[in-house]
Amino acid sequence: MTEGEGSRSWRGIVGSRSAPRADAYIADVSGVLSRSQIKARGAVIRVNGAIAKPSRSLKEGDSLEVIWTEEETASIEAEEIPLSVLYQDERVIVVDKAQGMVTHPGAGNRHGTLANALLFMALRASAARDASPGENSASRAPAAGPAMRPATRPAMRAGIVHRLDKDTSGVIVAAKDLEAQVFLAEQFKERLVRKEYLAITRGIPSPASGRIANRLGRDRRERKRFAAVSEGGKVAVTDYRVLVRWNLAAKSGEGYAFVSLRPRTGRTHQLRVHMAGLGTPILGDPIYGRKDGRFPAASLMLHAHRLKIVLPDGDCPVLFSASLPRRFEDIIEALSLAFGRGVPS
Repeated sequence: MTEGEGSRSWRGIVGSRSAPRADAYIADVSGVLSRSQIKARGAVIRVNGAIAKPSRSLKEGDSLEVIWTEEETASIEAEEIPLSVLYQDERVIVVDKAQGMVTHPGAGNRHGTLANALLFMALRASAARDASPGENSASRAPAAGPAMRPATRPAMRAGIVHRLDKDTSGVIVAAKDLEAQVFLAEQFKERLVRKEYLAITRGIPSPASGRIANRLGRDRRERKRFAAVSEGGKVAVTDYRVLVRWNLAAKSGEGYAFVSLRPRTGRTHQLRVHMAGLGTPILGDPIYGRKDGRFPAASLMLHAHRLKIVLPDGDCPVLFSASLPRRFEDIIEALSLAFGRGVPS
C-alpha cells in the first residue's frame, strides 16, 4: 500500500481460485474497497499496467493495481481500549472480542469499536519501533507509559477480515499489513477457514444433529432482519450438534440446549436465523427470539469458540480458541441447579 496526499493505492498479483472481475477481486479478496467505494472514490484500476474497467476479467498471475482518493470524513480514531489478545505476531493479531463491542465503525458507532482499539495498538507499536530502532522488534513488547493522544487514520478496516455481531463474543482475526489481509481474506472467501460457535438455545433442536442449508436474504417486512427466501438471497449452510440438553417437560423439545454450530458459509445473522428456523432461537436474541421468562436478562448466548486458519507465514492451519464466557457458565449453572446436570447428546 502506498499513499500520496489525499490518495491511496494497492498492488497485488491475482492468485488462483480468485474473482473473475477486477471489481469483485478488489472488494471480495483484497478487501481494500467495496464495489460502491470503487466508484465513489474515483478509483483507477490497472491490469498489467494498462487502465481497465471494473468489469475487466482477470486470470491467475495478472498484476492488479488500484488507486483511489481517500475521503477526509471517512476516518476512525485510535482509542486505548483493553483487548483480550489470544495471539499476535508481526503480521496478525487474534482477539477474544467481548460481547457488546462493535467490530467496525458505522452509523452511531464511531467510537469504542474493535477497529478503534486495533488502530491504537498499531500506532503504539509503531511509536515503540521508532523510539528503539536498534531493538529486535520481534521480541519487543508494546510500549508502556502515558496513553497516546487519539489520532486519526483513513477508514480502512484495520485489517479485520471477517466480523462478529456486536452481541456475539469470541475469536476474531485481523491482519497488520495489507498482504496479510489479502492472504487471510482469500481463505474466508474460499471457505477454507473452519469455525465453531457455541450457543444456548430456547428449545431443543431436533434431530440432535444435522445440516441446515437454504438461501438467506433481507426480510421483506423488516429490513434489519434476515430470513430464508425461496428466490434470490445467498446460500447459507450450517452444521449443528446438540452437546447437552435440559428437558423441562414431557413434551418433546421443550427445554434448553447447549449447541455446537459450524457455519460453512458466512452470511449475516446466519446462525441466529438458522436456529430460529428450527423453532429453537438462541437464548437472549432480541431480533429472532423473544424474552425468556426464566432468564429475562439474558443477552445473546452466542460465542465464536474456535477458528482454524493458515497464518501468512505458515503452511498448516492453526487453531485458536476463546474460553467459554462467564455469561454461559452462569446460565449453565442455573439450568443444572434447577433441572440437573443435563443430558449429553
